[in-house]
Amino acid sequence: MPYCSESLRSGRATRCAVCDGKFGLVRHYSWRTSLCSKKCVDRFKARRESDRTWVGWLQIAFNQLPENRVTAP
Repeated sequence: MPYCSESLRSGRATRCAVCDGKFGLVRHYSWRTSLCSKKCVDRFKARRESDRTWVGWLQIAFNQLPENRVTAP
C-alpha cells in the first residue's frame, strides 16, 4: 500500500495549492499550479512577488557585508 504523500503526487492535483480547498467547475492555473479561484490566483502571485523581492533584499545585504565591500586605495 503506497504512502499518502506518494499517492498524491502520482495522480492529478485534487486540492488547491494555496488554500487546500476543493476545485469547483472552473480550475485556474498559474505557473502550472492548480488553483481553485481567482482569489487564490491573486494570493499565489502576491506570494511569488514577495519571494522575489525577498531574494533581492538578500542580494543587497550580501553585497553590503564587510568582506564584499570594495575600498578605494
